Amino acid sequence: MSRIGQEPITIEEGVEVKVDGNKVTVTGSGKETVIELPEQIKVEVKDGQVLVTRTNDEKLSKSLHGTFRAIIANAINGIKEGFEKKLELVGVGYRARMEGTTLVMSLGWNHPIKVESPEGILIEVPEETKIVIKGHDKQRVGQFAAKVRSIRKPEPYKGKGVRYEGEYVRKKSSKSGVGA
Repeated sequence: MSRIGQEPITIEEGVEVKVDGNKVTVTGSGKETVIELPEQIKVEVKDGQVLVTRTNDEKLSKSLHGTFRAIIANAINGIKEGFEKKLELVGVGYRARMEGTTLVMSLGWNHPIKVESPEGILIEVPEETKIVIKGHDKQRVGQFAAKVRSIRKPEPYKGKGVRYEGEYVRKKSSKSGVGA
């Protein structure tokens, strides 16, 4: 049995969970998340808790059981508290600023990089070299942060680029010492 899948999810105050067939809708404080469930997973709401069960003991069902329990728990947590990813810009002249809902970054190229904020994602730039991405959907926040990071990943020789806050970039030694 899936240890994670068996645990009930406590519904937080101010969050409402509705189950309609294979759809779970989590709403609260003006936000909504809809989760499509596969046919192997069943969800029911009892006594202020969400119980996730599976219909059979096949390998696919077992793997989906814990996954969808975690997805529903993240949806409830996201509606209540929200999620955030912090990015750092490391490099001489690397800067970020907001123009309306567009993130504008100078990353060492001869043109600024403009990234439009998707729906449900809030971008903040507290300093020129820091970006904070917030939202109620954990998957969308992480995916957007990865998209911004992929524009200029940290390179291994000087460590310049866009990185997650606290991310360690292992530096390589230079190639200048090779040859004789």
